[in-house]
Amino acid sequence: MAVQSVGVIGAGQMGNGIAHVFALAGYDVLLNDISAEAMQAAVATIDKNLDRQVSRGKVSAEDKAAAMARIRTTTDMADIGATDLVIEAATEREDVKNKIFESVLPHLKPETILTSNTSSISITRLASRTDRPEKFMGFHFMNPVPVMQLVELIRGIATNEDTYQTLVGVVASLGKTAASAEDFPAFIVNRILVPMMNEAVYVLYEGVGNVRSIDESMKLGANHPMGPLELADFIGLDTCLAIMNVLHDGLADTKYRPCPLLVKYVEAGWLGRKTGRGFYDYRGETPVPTR
Repeated sequence: MAVQSVGVIGAGQMGNGIAHVFALAGYDVLLNDISAEAMQAAVATIDKNLDRQVSRGKVSAEDKAAAMARIRTTTDMADIGATDLVIEAATEREDVKNKIFESVLPHLKPETILTSNTSSISITRLASRTDRPEKFMGFHFMNPVPVMQLVELIRGIATNEDTYQTLVGVVASLGKTAASAEDFPAFIVNRILVPMMNEAVYVLYEGVGNVRSIDESMKLGANHPMGPLELADFIGLDTCLAIMNVLHDGLADTKYRPCPLLVKYVEAGWLGRKTGRGFYDYRGETPVPTR
């Protein structure tokens, strides 16, 4: 199947990044959100990020203008139905995702491929609640989308080969690399990455190290570009906790138990960069550790 138009549901951090890379690659993009303000902010973010790419010589001014012209926004889910590929990029909550799929299904063309950008939730289970499990896949982009080169492709038990091969081609057209993952909790990247961050929170919780010493140890001792607590703040502590809960519930192994300190930060609303405080306080000129 030839994909020419893409519907992106959710105009947050992941949604605007996905819209950015598809528009730049020549696809017509329709961005949907329940909030008109969120879509306006997303388009402004895409414009700013493309400007940054132009200033670095990675994108021409003409390509930037063409990409922005390919992006349209809508609050009406019915408009999404005309696209060839739909990517759900809402919050990492299964009930929210299921409601989105319920609302978009009556409007989809029979041939439209339906996907989720979920970082951890069962693709087979999400697909089973739609009318097209054979045309449903996990389409997991990494954050920040314009920078990160990997896309995880996750087949549900019913996903057919045509759908998979179409998305392999789409990923290649974006200039990114596809990694095929089996449909088990958190797939490949987050199955490895998020428990590492959770373990860093345990190291903090147990007093083995403080925020700064933990992050410096992994940056200088393991050559990580960001420390695990800094990275958790960047991703969002609520997202990290949600993934740990999916792992713990789905695999029934105590090694995936979320650290109580991570739970406490989320309860406090200290979710990282997006709320101004997490393991670091971002409200001043430079981030300051909160423990």
